[in-house]
Amino acid sequence: MAETLLDKVWRLHTVRELPSGQTQLFVGLHLIHEVTSPQAFHMLRERGLKVRFPERTFATMDHIVPTDEQTRPFADPLAEQMAAALIENCQQYGIPLFDIGSGRQGIVHVIGPELGLTQPGMTIACGDSHTSTHGALGALAFGIGTSQIRDVLATQCLAMSKPKLRRLLIEGTLPRGVYAKDVILAIIHRLGVKGGVGYAYEYAGSAVAAMSMEERLTLCNMTIEGGARVGYVNPDRVTFEYLKGRPYAPQGEAFHRAVAWWKQIASDPDATYDDEVRLDATALQPMVTWGINPGQSVGVNDPIPDPRTLPESERASYEEALAFMSFRPGQRLIGTPIDVAFIGSCTNGRLSDLRAAAEVARRGKVAAGARALVVPGSEAVARAAEAEGLHEIFQQAGFQWRRAGCSMCLGMNPDRLRGREICASSSNRNFKGRQGSPTGRTLLMSPAMVAAAAIAGQVIDVREVLS
Repeated sequence: MAETLLDKVWRLHTVRELPSGQTQLFVGLHLIHEVTSPQAFHMLRERGLKVRFPERTFATMDHIVPTDEQTRPFADPLAEQMAAALIENCQQYGIPLFDIGSGRQGIVHVIGPELGLTQPGMTIACGDSHTSTHGALGALAFGIGTSQIRDVLATQCLAMSKPKLRRLLIEGTLPRGVYAKDVILAIIHRLGVKGGVGYAYEYAGSAVAAMSMEERLTLCNMTIEGGARVGYVNPDRVTFEYLKGRPYAPQGEAFHRAVAWWKQIASDPDATYDDEVRLDATALQPMVTWGINPGQSVGVNDPIPDPRTLPESERASYEEALAFMSFRPGQRLIGTPIDVAFIGSCTNGRLSDLRAAAEVARRGKVAAGARALVVPGSEAVARAAEAEGLHEIFQQAGFQWRRAGCSMCLGMNPDRLRGREICASSSNRNFKGRQGSPTGRTLLMSPAMVAAAAIAGQVIDVREVLS
C-alpha cells in the first residue's frame, strides 16, 4: 500500500496504541532550551525520575540571552537564573549543552539542522511551538509543552493523535524579490491561522523543489502559524547535500547507507492525501502583515480588506486589529513609517537571509530616527557571515550587528519595542505584546523587505530597490 512520509515515520516510531486512541510515539531527538525546561526537570526530581536517553537530548540557550553583551552573570536576574538552571540540569543529567561561546550556540531551530542533529525520518520534539521548522529535512517535528517535556525526558515518548495530511502544491518560479517568507505568509493568508488545525502539511511542487534547505526551513517554521502542528518537505538531493559533512550527520560509508534509507522515507508517488491546495508561485508578490496575527496580511501593493466584506465570524478580529494597529480599511501599507527594523529569528536568521538583506543594505543607510538590528541565528551563522564581510555591509549602512539569540522576536530579553513603535520584522509572530511592548506594533515581512524598510524609513516594495 502506498504511504506518505507521515504514514511511514509515524508507523516506524509507534510503540503502541493507547486506550485513549492516541499513539505512544517514540521521539528520536529532543531539543531543549532555558525557558520551558526548568519546570520539567523540577517535576523529574519530585518523582525521583532519571532522563531515559540523555544522549537523545541536546540543549542550547537562545530565548533570554542578550545579543549585545553576553558576559555572565546576565544583567537580568531572571535570565541569569534560567541560564544557571539549564547548565545545572544538563550537568546533573548528562545532557550535551551548546553554551554561549562554544561555537555551536544559537536558536534551537537553527542549530539543530546546521549541526546535522535534524535528519530525515526522525521524530523530533522541543518545548517551542516553531519546532515544525525541522520538517524541512523530512522529519516529523512537534512543539510540546512543559509537561510533555517531562514525559520525553522520562520516557522518550509522547502520547499523540495522528493528524490528517494536506499537501500544498506550490508550482512555478518565485519572482525576484519574493522569498520563502512570502510563500508561507501567502499560504496562511489564504487558509487562515486555524486552517491547518488537525492537519500536517506536506510542502511539494516545483517551487519547493527549487528551494534551498534554508528556504524550506523558513517555509516549515511558520506552519504552526497556520494552525498545523507539523509541516515537512520530502527528503531529496537538496536534503542530502545539505547534511553531508555536518558534525552529527552520519559520516563516510554510513552516510551513503543513510541516504539510501532516507530516500525510502519520502512519500510514495501514488500516496493519497486528505486534502490538497495549490498555489501559483509566479503570481506572488512581497507580503506584509497589517494586523495582530500572521494571517492578517496583504501583498505589499494591495489594500487592507474592509471587515464588512468578510464572513461574520472574521469581522470582530479584523476590527480589533485595525483599531490596535491604527490602520483603516482600504489603506495600503506602502509608505507606513517604521521605527525599528529587526532581521533575525528562527524564521529568518540564517546565512541566506542575511545575504538577501545585505544585498539591499549595501544600497543605502538606515533612515534617521530608526534603529535597525541584525541578529544571526547562531554563532556558526555569525562566523560565516563575518567571513563574507556581511557584518561590515550592515554596519556601514547603520545597522547594529548583534550576537546570536532570539532577540526581538519575543519580549524575553533586552531587545524590545518601546511604546507604540512600529517594527518591520523578519520574525514569525505579530501578536499584541509579542515584541516586548503591550502597545508595540509588528509588521512581518522577508529580511530583504525589512532591510528596504530600514533604509527608506517606511514600508516599500523591495523589488523597486533590487531593480
